[in-house]
Amino acid sequence: MKKTIQVLLVDDDPNVIDSYSTMLRSSNIKNIAGLTDSREVMQFLNEHEVHAVILDLMMDNISGRQLLQEISQQFQHLPVIIITAMNDLQIAVECMKSGAFDYLVKPIDKNQLVSHVEKALELYSLKNELSSLKQHLFTDELINEEAFSTIVTVSKKMRAVFQYIEVIAPTERPVLIMGETGTGKDLIARAIHDITGRKGEYVEVNIAGLDDTIFSDTLFGHKKGAFTGADNEREGLVSRAFGGTLFLDEIGDINETSQIKLLRLLQSNTYYTLGSDIQRHSDARIIVATNKDLCELIKQDRFRSDLYYRLRSHQINIPPLRERIEDIPLLINYFVKTASISLIKKKPKIPDELLVLLSSYHFPGNVRELQSMIFDACARHTNGVLAMESFYQIISSERKTPIDTRKEYIPENASLFQVFGKFPTIKELVNHLIDEALKIAQGNQGIAASLLGITRQALNKRLNRMDE
Repeated sequence: MKKTIQVLLVDDDPNVIDSYSTMLRSSNIKNIAGLTDSREVMQFLNEHEVHAVILDLMMDNISGRQLLQEISQQFQHLPVIIITAMNDLQIAVECMKSGAFDYLVKPIDKNQLVSHVEKALELYSLKNELSSLKQHLFTDELINEEAFSTIVTVSKKMRAVFQYIEVIAPTERPVLIMGETGTGKDLIARAIHDITGRKGEYVEVNIAGLDDTIFSDTLFGHKKGAFTGADNEREGLVSRAFGGTLFLDEIGDINETSQIKLLRLLQSNTYYTLGSDIQRHSDARIIVATNKDLCELIKQDRFRSDLYYRLRSHQINIPPLRERIEDIPLLINYFVKTASISLIKKKPKIPDELLVLLSSYHFPGNVRELQSMIFDACARHTNGVLAMESFYQIISSERKTPIDTRKEYIPENASLFQVFGKFPTIKELVNHLIDEALKIAQGNQGIAASLLGITRQALNKRLNRMDE
């Protein structure tokens, strides 16, 4: 297996290589190799996975210009930064035409060098992700099936999410997970960590409702005596997650002051422990999740746009359960089995009508709501077949919820004129509703009555009138 090198420095002056290495390492770009003999470069690239090359233009043996052409031909994905003492526009243009990613003129300060190298590394990462994503979509394969074993699904939408995770997991950049309550954002975050193979700890924290002091203390820790009551030193979660993953749930609830501190952590990978003026370095992969619309929060000046764009280097959108109803039978069976084991009961038989009923439900609480429904029904269970009463009660109660609180679950229907070709009468509307409910319920009158919000007896009366 090839050894990974972030940056390869090529210059026949070893002092230059030492100087550039020091600059980069001080900015957390640590995996660096240097070559003073340009004749060794191509062999080195064949034997190592290099993410960016810094190449001096004027060297003995093989010139930087010749090396640039060879690298561009054989390693088209590899960004090369040319460095030279000659401030010649014509040479710069020629280098860019030959495939150089960038062109810098000596003397070069630290900020300039680090900025250009970071952009080159980001370009390499993006190209690799795109290539890997194409390969995944073409083959429809998962390399790390075991990492997703805790997520019960047969949905193609979820499989596409898994394929995207396999592509972006090895990178160091933040991940933003979007999804409604109960969709399993924590399971996705854990899967990302498992695939990365990071040796450090996976640390999870829900930051909803934390004021800035508690947020800072939780993430960054404090020194003894930092504030009243700080009798002992405390390690923050950022430190605990060193070399691992820090998962921040409910990021949409973070206050403005804490947003600034989190942004600084993402930008520089540095932070300060409360009560200390010594800057500390973070090596934790940051994953965040929210069930809120961050773009809407930005419009309301409740979330910083610069933080949002930092967080969404990679964005994962988890589909709600109502958009993957093919998972419902599988999840019902799984939750009935686990609930029965937990309650030390014999696994009940699942009635067919339960699948029909739940497939017509919009599940505002998603998978977590389904799990709670099943556990409650299994706790009440006394005979061979799982009773339906508790499911009817929950769904009936939800249907009584004011429409305003359920807007996101109601599809945008066609106009009455499009459906009927005219403005319908009340009788025509009622008959249409009954027909649609029976279709969804696959002919089951009990479920159709539940969908319509009436009793089965009332539905029977209406059906009898329709037949008259």
